[in-house]
Amino acid sequence: MIKEFKDFISRGNVLDLAVGVIIGSAFTSIVNSLVTNLLNPFLGKIDLSNLILKVGGASFKFGSFINSIINFLIIAFVVFLIVKSVNKLMPKPEKKPAGPTPEQEYLREIRDLLKNK
Repeated sequence: MIKEFKDFISRGNVLDLAVGVIIGSAFTSIVNSLVTNLLNPFLGKIDLSNLILKVGGASFKFGSFINSIINFLIIAFVVFLIVKSVNKLMPKPEKKPAGPTPEQEYLREIRDLLKNK
């Protein structure tokens, strides 16, 4: 069982995931700071947290839920803009030719000639 665990931990996927989680948490703090400190004051802080629906003895704070949705949409839009900007900066992968390369054509011709002998 220890060997299986060691094999599991040493896989590339687990290490990649760990790095992704660490970078993701650092990136989250940057995006949250951008939204909280720069965008919210610019847009004007919308506070709907005082909207409460009381049914019987239960209180439903749907205003806080709406605030969370608004913050999510702002953060999602900021992440979208960042990813879009990074994609423009990154080099685009080379497109592979749709058809076979000339070398492949020559190899096919040689193969066909050898088959016919």
